[in-house]
Amino acid sequence: MPIRIRLRAPNGQHTLSLDDNAAVSDLLSSISNSTDLPLFELKWNFPPQPLDPSLYGLSTLLKDTDLKLNGAQIMVIAQATGDPSEQRQGEESQSASQQSQSQSAPLSLKRKQASALKDTPEVPVPDRGGTIVLRVMPDDNSCMFRAVGSAILTDTLDSMTELRSMVAQAIQRNPEYYNEAILQRSPDDYCKWISYSDSWGGGIELSILSQEFDIEIASINVQDLRVDRFNEGKPRRCILVYSGIHYDTIAFVPHGVSPLDSENDIKLFDSTDDVILEAARQLCGELKKQHYFTDTQKFDVKCNTCGWQGAGEQGALQHASESGHTDFGEAG
Repeated sequence: MPIRIRLRAPNGQHTLSLDDNAAVSDLLSSISNSTDLPLFELKWNFPPQPLDPSLYGLSTLLKDTDLKLNGAQIMVIAQATGDPSEQRQGEESQSASQQSQSQSAPLSLKRKQASALKDTPEVPVPDRGGTIVLRVMPDDNSCMFRAVGSAILTDTLDSMTELRSMVAQAIQRNPEYYNEAILQRSPDDYCKWISYSDSWGGGIELSILSQEFDIEIASINVQDLRVDRFNEGKPRRCILVYSGIHYDTIAFVPHGVSPLDSENDIKLFDSTDDVILEAARQLCGELKKQHYFTDTQKFDVKCNTCGWQGAGEQGALQHASESGHTDFGEAG
C-alpha cells in the first residue's frame, strides 16, 4: 500500500506517493526534489511540531518507524545552505545583478535598541470599557509576522512559519499578479526568500495575509501618524504600529485587567469602530513624542558585514548595490 503525504512548501503544495518499502532517505530525497530545497525543516500536526525522520536512520524503512505518515500533511520550511558552490555562483553573477538584488526586498535593518520606550503609553477608551496598549514584538526580522500572528492566531511562535508559508503559496497561486515587476525578483526566488526566518515582511505580505484571513489590517506609521489599510472594508480589523523598521501590535485590555496581563487581550476589532482606531493613533502620537521610530531617510546606518557607515535607507541601498551586503543596523 503506497504512502501518500501532502506537502506545503514555499513553491506550492505537493502530494508524495511513496512505495510501502520506501526508506527515510527516499522520503527526504522526494521532499527535496518536489520543493527544490537542498536543506529544509519539517513540521506536522497541530499545533505544528518538529518532524525529523532522519533520527530513525536514513536506511530505516518508513513502515518500521512509529511515524504515521500516510495521509499526513507536512510543512516544509527552507533553510539557508551556505553551499560554497552557491556562493561562487553568486559571486560570478553579482556584478550583473547587484542593483536588482539590493532592491528586491527590504534590507535587514536592525534597531539600535530592542525598545527605545521610556514609558509604554496607554490610552483609556471609556466608551469601550477598557484601555488601548502596545504589545512590543521582538527584534528578530520576523516582527511583522509576529505582529499579525499575535492578533489572529493563538500560537505566535509557530505562526511565523505558518504565515511565511501562506504568503509563498499565495504568490505561487497567482504568478500573473505577483510577477517579477511587483516582487523585483522571480516569484520562485521570492517564495524561497520569504520562507527564511531572517527575511523581512512588508506591504506585499500584509496585503496577502489580509486577504488570506479576510480581515482588514490597519498599519499606523508612528513618524507621521498615517494609517495604511490593507483589504479595506472587511468586517474585522487588526491594528499594527509601524516605526520605520519594526512592527508592533495594538491590543485592547478590558477594565479590571492589568495592562501587563496579555492573556485577555483583544486584538481583532470591528472595522467600523473608528473610536478604537483613533485611540490607537493617539497612542502612536505618544510614541512619536518619545521618538519611537526610525527615520529611514536620515538615520545613521552601518553595514554589519564590512563596517561601512552612511546615512538613510537610500545610502544603505547604494552600498548594497555596490557590495551585495544586506545586513544593516543603526550606527552609534
